[in-house]
Amino acid sequence: MQTIEALMRRADNVVAALNPQVGEPVYATRNCDKHGEYPAKQLIPGRFAMCPTCRAESEEAEKREREAAAAAARRSSHIARLGRAGIPERFHDRTLENFEVENEGQRKALDFALDYTADIEKTLKSGRSAVFIGKPGTGKTHLAIGIGRKAMQVQKADVLFITVMRAIRSIKDTWAKDSEQSESQAIEALVAPDLLILDEVGVQYGSDFEKNMLFDVLNDRYEKRRPTIFLSNLNKQEVAAYLGERVMDRLREDGGAVIPFTWDSYRNRNKEQK
Repeated sequence: MQTIEALMRRADNVVAALNPQVGEPVYATRNCDKHGEYPAKQLIPGRFAMCPTCRAESEEAEKREREAAAAAARRSSHIARLGRAGIPERFHDRTLENFEVENEGQRKALDFALDYTADIEKTLKSGRSAVFIGKPGTGKTHLAIGIGRKAMQVQKADVLFITVMRAIRSIKDTWAKDSEQSESQAIEALVAPDLLILDEVGVQYGSDFEKNMLFDVLNDRYEKRRPTIFLSNLNKQEVAAYLGERVMDRLREDGGAVIPFTWDSYRNRNKEQK
């Protein structure tokens, strides 16, 4: 077996054969079609370093490609996360920053959302909930999703956006013989998220049994201090009748509030402008 010293001597002999003046780099003037002449260091006999300007441009281009690929991966990951949160694709671009404010009511609604997310970690730990009530198209979903996105971005929170009807159906579906999920697992899927956004509260007045299922979910979330934002087209009295006084009383705790969206629909206004 060759010793390390013998291997080192062989390496020295190879270097010496390639370049008799070991330790003294060999340079030659080379010509770049793009940048003209440049002093090039000999790497091995007959091969010289590439144009330094070309190399710098190539490295910069590779850097831009890596950054673009990383940005695309982040966007893809974020879109996938919005999908897992149940946020419809139509609302993926809704943020607090692009919520339109044209009257005092909208200003108050946005101020609530900004206050709610100012210290989102504290808010999520407190269990602070809210009810957004008003006609369709007034921005309730926009503002709720804006809050959810902020929680996902700043606190890396788990957020779930779901209609009451789908939430109830997800529990009922477990009753099927071929269901791969138990009823308790379906309920836990609604209890587990750091923030639950329940849309279309009271669209169809459910049976007492359905209301009790919903109460079980909300009660578990209340006990675990996990906030819920309710969205409804009903008025305050109708929402209270649907959710029940026990739920409404708990909503008032920890700074919870009912936020009215009393202005005209954005969608109707846009149609009129067209």
